[in-house]
Amino acid sequence: MAPRDTDLAKPIRFILSDVDGVLTDGSIVIDNAGVESKSFYVRDGHAIKLWRKAGFEFGLLTARNSQVVKLRAAELGIQMVRQGYSEKLPAAKEMMASAGVDPSEVCYIGDDLPDLSVMYEVGLSATVADAAPEVKQAARWVMQAPGGRGAVRELIERLLKAKSRWDDFIPNRLA
Repeated sequence: MAPRDTDLAKPIRFILSDVDGVLTDGSIVIDNAGVESKSFYVRDGHAIKLWRKAGFEFGLLTARNSQVVKLRAAELGIQMVRQGYSEKLPAAKEMMASAGVDPSEVCYIGDDLPDLSVMYEVGLSATVADAAPEVKQAARWVMQAPGGRGAVRELIERLLKAKSRWDDFIPNRLA
C-alpha cells in the first residue's frame, strides 16, 4: 500500500530547494555586460512566505553562484542559502544540522542529476514536471507544474493541505 500524502507530509519541517530548473525555468540569461538575470514565479515566492509563516524552514541549495539568488532569497526572508556546491549532499547535511532537523523531516525538490544524492537521503523527495527522467523516477512526488512556473507553490500547498494548515491562509469571506 502506497503512503498517503498526509503520511509523507506529516514529519516534514524543512524544505530544501534547488534553484535553476525549480524556482526558475532553468534559463540563465547573461547580457553583453556579463550581467546575469533569472525569472522567478511570484506564486512560488508567496508560497515560500506562507510555509515560513506556518513555522517551517526553507533553504536554497544550488551548484551555481549568483547574485540574483542572493537577492531573491533576501527578498523572501530565506536565510539558509548555499551556493556553489556541485556536490550537494555535504552541503545539505550541513544545512539540516544547522536547522536542527533529521533527514526524515526534510523535503528536497530538485530537477536534475546533481539533486539525486540529496533526494535519496531525505524523508520526501519531490521534483518538477519537466525534470530529468532519472529524477522523476527517484521522486516520491512529481509536481504537475514545471520549474519556474509554480512547482514550488504546488509542493508547499500540497504539504500544507496534508498537514491541515492550508486553510489557515485562506481569508474568510464576509457574508
